[in-house]
Amino acid sequence: MVLGAGSIGCWIGGAWAASGLDVTLIGRESVRAEIAANGLTLTDGEDGRIELRPDEVKFSTSAKALARADIVLLCVKSMATEAAAKEIGRNAPKKVNVISFQNGVSNVDLLKQALPKATILRGTVPFNVAALGNGRWHKGVAGTLMAEEHDVTRALAERIGNRPGRLKLSGDMVGVAWGKLLINLNNAVNALSGKTLLEELSDRNYRRVFAAAQIEALEILKAAGIEPAAGGPIPPRLMPHVIGAPDFIFRPMVLKRQKIDANARSSMADDFAAKRSTEIDYLNGEVVKLARKLGLKAPVNEAILVLVKQAEAGVERQWSSADLRAYVLERHTGAAGFGY
Repeated sequence: MVLGAGSIGCWIGGAWAASGLDVTLIGRESVRAEIAANGLTLTDGEDGRIELRPDEVKFSTSAKALARADIVLLCVKSMATEAAAKEIGRNAPKKVNVISFQNGVSNVDLLKQALPKATILRGTVPFNVAALGNGRWHKGVAGTLMAEEHDVTRALAERIGNRPGRLKLSGDMVGVAWGKLLINLNNAVNALSGKTLLEELSDRNYRRVFAAAQIEALEILKAAGIEPAAGGPIPPRLMPHVIGAPDFIFRPMVLKRQKIDANARSSMADDFAAKRSTEIDYLNGEVVKLARKLGLKAPVNEAILVLVKQAEAGVERQWSSADLRAYVLERHTGAAGFGY
């Protein structure tokens, strides 16, 4: 069962259904109607394409469908985790397996508290998915799903094989989650830029803000004794220096290799466009929260947090790269020493 059949949920659920798994999507009526009218089409930046007819997609708008669940893939936004846990608790078998494919690092702890008899496993989604309408969901960034190593996930990985939606397993998913969060610190920068991911990352001033947020987060993680895992070929502690590198280095050596679709945007940018609440408290906000717990400060991430909160309230939503850099970095001397 996929609880939260939005962009990520539809892509993973559709890919796994195409692999032969018995998948039911649980989501909004608007998504059900779109799939009923068009079927479910999944595409990616490497010309991959999966097409499922409407009758090949099981979809429910009621959490009561969880009664039949053996495994629940939780794909709701982080701020909806508590409500989702209650629905799982009310409707699913008590010993159900739950894999959290959500942003942030604290969702699993909340789920374990709310569902003490369930098996709660961490997962991460290292790619962006955009809803393009007419039943089509597009994976705009390269990457492979990751999940905590367990009998449940090993069986899933074996069933899926090397097909789209394949699973890579790890025994250090806390490190993986923090490594993913370091990358997700760009979500807010992208949303505040009002540009596509490719356009935003092509601009060094935006990247300098992103890099400074990472450096600050890495210092705080070091103080907390947390080692983030690498999500790609670049070690986390080198990542901000690569991101903040001059354009003539970054564009050919990094940007072209990331296979970012020209139309891809962060999920937070989609939230801005729809005037929805964002996951900022579970991204930059996690860094700020950890810093406060340690008696430290996180001025860069806190400044970004404030800007996103203002945008949620209807204040300025788009920042030029020069203005964003000036606001976030030049007013916070803690970042100046890094040259960003």
